[in-house]
Amino acid sequence: MMEKSTETIRTAYKGNAKHEKSEAIAPGWMLRATEAVMQYYLDKNLTLDPCILQEFPKPQEGHQYMMYAHIPFCKTLCSYCTFHRFLFKEYKAREYFVNLRKEIQSVHDMGYNFTSLYIGGGTTTVLMDELVKTIELTRTLFPGIKEVSCETDPQVMGDPSISMLKGLVDRMSIGVQSFDDGILKMTERDKFGTGKQVFDYIQKAQELFPICNVDMIFGFHGQTNEVLRSDLAKLLELSPRQITTYPLMVTSQTKRSVKDKIAAPPEIMAEQYRIILDTLCHDYTQLSSWAFGKSNNEGFDEYVIDNDEYLGVGSGAFSFLGDTLYVNTFSLRRYNERIGSGRNGVERKRTFDKFNVLQYRLLLGLFAGRLNRRYFKEVHGVNLDRALFKEVLGLKLAGAIKENPDDPNQFIVTDRGKLLGLVMMKDFYSAMDNIRAELRKPLKESDM
Repeated sequence: MMEKSTETIRTAYKGNAKHEKSEAIAPGWMLRATEAVMQYYLDKNLTLDPCILQEFPKPQEGHQYMMYAHIPFCKTLCSYCTFHRFLFKEYKAREYFVNLRKEIQSVHDMGYNFTSLYIGGGTTTVLMDELVKTIELTRTLFPGIKEVSCETDPQVMGDPSISMLKGLVDRMSIGVQSFDDGILKMTERDKFGTGKQVFDYIQKAQELFPICNVDMIFGFHGQTNEVLRSDLAKLLELSPRQITTYPLMVTSQTKRSVKDKIAAPPEIMAEQYRIILDTLCHDYTQLSSWAFGKSNNEGFDEYVIDNDEYLGVGSGAFSFLGDTLYVNTFSLRRYNERIGSGRNGVERKRTFDKFNVLQYRLLLGLFAGRLNRRYFKEVHGVNLDRALFKEVLGLKLAGAIKENPDDPNQFIVTDRGKLLGLVMMKDFYSAMDNIRAELRKPLKESDM
């Protein structure tokens, strides 16, 4: 992997130009077929093997890395959430933060450096003083970090303590989901305030952080087009630097509780996606199938697009180094024991062959709105059209991509391609959530 690979990725996956009106999206049969193909490959390839890793592989000269840190605590647990999290207890959370900083120190001692830090959860801001100490340590150890991104919920924006993160966090991503009080109640997010209160919280947040990203979800059962348009109108009124519009993701962990209850059918999701494109692309550049920004060259939630390799710290964190996926233990007890005694937290891994890695990068290129032949040649040493002949041909026949007359290295991803990329990425993330569910299943009370 070449030293300029991250810059090659950023160049290849720049957002699309603004357009006036979306093209025809995709028929229902194509969406269902896409999901069936994705499910086949996910079932075949996305499996993990047990392991006890002594330490991460050494950093490779010329490679660039991003760090992900996981904070697995929430003061209340949403029933449909599939992320790795535990009910907050202060003494457990403080012990965890101490060990998280130990793990960060050990990664530094191995010789790693990072270009960016992404902090996810859980609720990252559950102990503000511990979060501040963790970010300060990380910035000190890794001066190569140019951007710190952090997730949180809207209610935190109304707490005066959020000002402690000013100057430490460059990009704050806020999980709003909807401004509609009915949707908030259905998804148990009314605990963070009414739609009006959430709107006011976001206005305050934009005064504190250089980049604010507002996370929204579409594809809810009962979320009419009028409700969606109202949410989009409020977003345009707020005018945040970034907007992310996730489709509702139903996994094996949640489908019993949400299927036919809060999840809309695929055809409605596709129609709502058309509305999102037609509304946001007048004022925003599209950064990926579901992310929009005022600028086309800044980081966003799907950090895997801009980073071939990333290292995760914390319980349940994922790392992708070289050709191998590593997963830290989901047991809070074992994480604290292993890190506290100077050992590594990884308990699962999967090494992929080159073809699997190329398929993965093809998915990310489609999802990001750009497929670039030069990236595959320079970073992976392959001719894209030959190495993934069937995949590229299938995307062309589906109307997802077409040749760019202005740049023979670059495909144009159509609006249909953006939707199919969104569907495939949704299925990929749902499969990752299924892995999380399987790894959490054997946890006992003593592990939490």
